[in-house]
Amino acid sequence: MITDPKTENIFSKSLDDFFIGVAELARFSVAVFKEGVKPPYEFKEVLNQCYEIGIKSFVLVGVTAFILGLVLVMQSRPTMIEFGAGSYLPAMSSVSIVREIGPLVTALICAGKIGSGISAELGSMKVTEQIDAMEVSGTNPFKYLVATRILAATLMIPILTVYADFISLIGAFTGSNIHDDVNLHFYFNRVFEALHYTDMIPSFTKTFFFGFTIGLVGCTKGYNSRKGTEGVGKAANLSVVVSMVGVIIIDMVVTQITSMLGYL
Repeated sequence: MITDPKTENIFSKSLDDFFIGVAELARFSVAVFKEGVKPPYEFKEVLNQCYEIGIKSFVLVGVTAFILGLVLVMQSRPTMIEFGAGSYLPAMSSVSIVREIGPLVTALICAGKIGSGISAELGSMKVTEQIDAMEVSGTNPFKYLVATRILAATLMIPILTVYADFISLIGAFTGSNIHDDVNLHFYFNRVFEALHYTDMIPSFTKTFFFGFTIGLVGCTKGYNSRKGTEGVGKAANLSVVVSMVGVIIIDMVVTQITSMLGYL
């Protein structure tokens, strides 16, 4: 069997890059937990990052969530009417949104917006030697820049998910009223009748892992970026891809675990 040396080199380099990336993420994870529990605590910077990461994402997440709920109902309604299950439309939309669609889509949106933003910001500070200047001045750049952003992402993604779930249900209600006249009180009664704690607890819990992953990947890629502005662009692009893949893998693992525990 004849092999192409060039192909082997590309495959070998990709494999090396993968393991190096995993090692960097593991090192950053340990460092975050180590630095996060040691005083002094950067509460002011955490609040600032919560505003930058969370509050400034409300419009994007809200618009996307509303359209998501609207389209979900409009696409599902004809099939459910055909099978005589139109009355189950509120229950179907609420369970689908709260269990899976809301958390996953919100995390993917935030991976694109927040992950790339964190990576580009830290990457720019790295290539312009601002991080080195902080080290020289006696400031701990890892605690101030990295730990605060990861903590803010971990806290704000769950809040954005709850907000997105609510807006999606409003969008689903709007979609139901395009063809039918559905009472608001009746609609949300059916929504909450279909939801149980076993639906909400796993879906809410995994959003903390989503937020941690997005913040960790964005900070890791930005903090370790090289080769000037070109490296910053590559770091931002790579952080989005890795964050999205990480979110999907975490979602798959959590779904399997909750299924084994009897939550699904």
